[in-house]
Amino acid sequence: MSKFCNCLWLLPLTQLFAQAPTYTNPIGMEFVLIQPGKMVVGRFQPTYPKPNEATQGRGLNWTAADYKLAEKLATQDASPGFPVTISRPYYIGRFEVTQAQWQQVMGNNPSVFQGDKVSDDAGRHPVENVSWQDTQAFLKKLNQLDKAHTYRLPTEFEWEYAARAGADDEIAWSEIRQVAQMGTRTTNPVGQKKPNVWGLYDTLGNVWEWVQDYYNVKLFADPVPPRSGKEHVLKGASFVGDVKNATYTTHAAGPGNGWDVGFRVVMEVKE
Repeated sequence: MSKFCNCLWLLPLTQLFAQAPTYTNPIGMEFVLIQPGKMVVGRFQPTYPKPNEATQGRGLNWTAADYKLAEKLATQDASPGFPVTISRPYYIGRFEVTQAQWQQVMGNNPSVFQGDKVSDDAGRHPVENVSWQDTQAFLKKLNQLDKAHTYRLPTEFEWEYAARAGADDEIAWSEIRQVAQMGTRTTNPVGQKKPNVWGLYDTLGNVWEWVQDYYNVKLFADPVPPRSGKEHVLKGASFVGDVKNATYTTHAAGPGNGWDVGFRVVMEVKE
């Protein structure tokens, strides 16, 4: 269960109960309502061997100086993180944007891995091989097609908050194997693995996901995202990674490989 405050008091009651928890837009994109709350971003507490641990059984023959050095290095790298408040509700895509959805909006399919076109999974693979600028073109057209709503990329904090779904620690490797599409030769149809507890699929693996923010040339986000930069942030890792790469908390910079980079969409809550 979540240890974070949902902070529902931030919303007027009329607005809170007027918003459905899920929504499917006119082109079939499914969204999940994310309520406000809090999290700690950038917390990093690396582990290190201690003298009372069974290091000898792991082929280690450490001296007291070795243990002291390990502790020093881990302490140097540790970070307490910083608090982030998500003060407004938003809808976020249950799945990564698929090739079929991209085709419907843009009239083409730039993806490298287009799946088995004769199977029921055709078009269910996430769109990839798209730049950050490509996502902006998609969003512009999507907003023109559905003038009743406003669509955009998530901020990095919105993405991480939704992906973590209330978790305040790093995800365990055993859980990663249940939720992440990783270690495969191509992308996979969306929604094949276990969703997170808020109902989102493939936040880890399948394709890296573009977010709105610029990259700060660091392992973790800053409390205030940069206002400019050369590249934008990617979150969530891709199908070519493994459990060591799958994390909600760190970020990378695009464009990456291209063929394993996609995105998911935020739909703003109506006032």
